[in-house]
Amino acid sequence: MPGLTRLKARHIIAPASNGNIRLMVDMAKHGGLPWDTILGAEIARSFKPNREVYERTVDALMMQPEEVCFVAAHNDDLAAARSCGLKTAFIARPYEHGPKQVRDFEADSDWDVIVKGIDELADAAGA
Repeated sequence: MPGLTRLKARHIIAPASNGNIRLMVDMAKHGGLPWDTILGAEIARSFKPNREVYERTVDALMMQPEEVCFVAAHNDDLAAARSCGLKTAFIARPYEHGPKQVRDFEADSDWDVIVKGIDELADAAGA
């Protein structure tokens, strides 16, 4: 959590989830996550990797695509974000799906930032 706290001091933290807003609120409350806002599928009325999710996320933040860095552990999610002009950061989560995981063990493209965790992302962001 220290990495998220460091990031929050200089950047907006806004998960863009395919999960519903209430689920994300509950995660934040129970996990003490320092999110600034929750965006994603419900706001966009679409699901990732549809362009609407990324474009409406940027619009909701009143920013330009190149001002937003989309952080994910899924290469296809990052590819979709990049295609909308967003910066990208890959965080490895090789055990996300347990022993049945078959992809996303590592970055499969030259994302703007490739790290092993949130603390390392905060370091890369100068936070």
